[in-house]
Amino acid sequence: MKKKMKTQNEFRSQLLKLVIPISLQQMMMALVSVTDAVMLGFLNQDALSAVSLAGQVQFVFSLFVFAISSGMSILAAQYWGIKDKKSVEKILGIGLRAMVLVSLVFSIAAFACPQLIMKSFASDEILISNGAQYLRAVAVSYFFLALSQSYLCIMKNCSMAAKSSVISSVSVILNIILNALLIFGFAGFPKMGIAGAGVATSVSKAVELIWVAIVMFKKDHIKVRLKYVLHADKLLRKDYWKYAWPVLGNNLVWGIGFTMYSVILGHLGSDATAANSIANIIKNLAICVCQGIATASSVMVGAELGRGALEKAKEYGSRLCRISLIGGFISGGLILCIIPFVPLFGSISETAQSYLKVMLVVSSYYVVGKAMNMTVISGIFPSGGDSKFGLKCDSITMWCVTVPIGLLAAFVFRLSPVIVYVMINIDEIVKLPAVYIHYQKHLWLKNLTNSDVIEKKSAASV
Repeated sequence: MKKKMKTQNEFRSQLLKLVIPISLQQMMMALVSVTDAVMLGFLNQDALSAVSLAGQVQFVFSLFVFAISSGMSILAAQYWGIKDKKSVEKILGIGLRAMVLVSLVFSIAAFACPQLIMKSFASDEILISNGAQYLRAVAVSYFFLALSQSYLCIMKNCSMAAKSSVISSVSVILNIILNALLIFGFAGFPKMGIAGAGVATSVSKAVELIWVAIVMFKKDHIKVRLKYVLHADKLLRKDYWKYAWPVLGNNLVWGIGFTMYSVILGHLGSDATAANSIANIIKNLAICVCQGIATASSVMVGAELGRGALEKAKEYGSRLCRISLIGGFISGGLILCIIPFVPLFGSISETAQSYLKVMLVVSSYYVVGKAMNMTVISGIFPSGGDSKFGLKCDSITMWCVTVPIGLLAAFVFRLSPVIVYVMINIDEIVKLPAVYIHYQKHLWLKNLTNSDVIEKKSAASV
């Protein structure tokens, strides 16, 4: 009985230490989108819609960032569970190299050809022109973000989740303040409009990167070793990409599919785009705690698997699934509570407001499935190396079901935007039965560490 109580207390303590700071971090990041929407809404609806569409570029970029970070998290959580600091630094070097290469592609593309990129998201010339301004201003932030997120990811997996959250949150607060100063030209700053939102993001990410560098150089902290960036450990690199590639594939399949939803709605007019952008912001705010639970599940389950405590990891997984389901229902309820306040969104048209009400009802059940799927597919499964299931699952549900249905509904049958929105938001619910069946197979209960092999290899090379 005492042992069970001790395990429960240990579980709660670990969960709170991770969920609270990570949820706060997610909420602060979502608040940037909220302030962008509010501030740009004061300019006009087209400004709001344009930046929402241009933001899809960063969304696609974030898919790569998440996949590379996930590869680091999968291995770092397990190696940190056995306090193998050297292997964690090698894993950081592998991930950082990939981050730099990907971020340079996005930064150069966003700066050099923003109008070409925007034409893939919208047909309205005003939206294309406005979105291009934002993309050129925000381009350099992708590079800064890639570097800082690599280290912040390692911090979360190495008992520094709270400090990681503080750094990200301060960066977000700075972003919000700079948004106001640069969009409207307050306090003697230049009035830059849409471009100001992009510059604010770039400056805040530069500050975040500088702070991360200061933390890294402190005594006994995980370090970026240039030798590990340029010359990766072959065994760890093989393990890293073994688990990172499926996550990257899954993210691209899901993320590009999700981006297709914005493309579909973007071609249905400014009203549908504006309503969709606000609905997404509200969803992201409502689900912050669920995102914290999902990230915590990866760290907690991964650490126990790394120690070889498979039964304890299994027990943690079951508890986290129940908690995420409860969190999903609470998030859905919060979204429904916002519907009566939609008329207060005076910056969007009455048509957009009517669309938004329906979208929020749809979002209320969407987040229930999303909460569960995030915890299991993005957290528990990858923590034990089972990263291929998400790729298979999303490939079928999105590209064989929701994306084709959305394209047909919008461009062949020309149904109303709200009907199209309902049809393209069934993927998270459709996945649930398959996710549950796969979870019960417990293929994710694996110890992935190779510390003995790595130590022998290092000793032999000395």
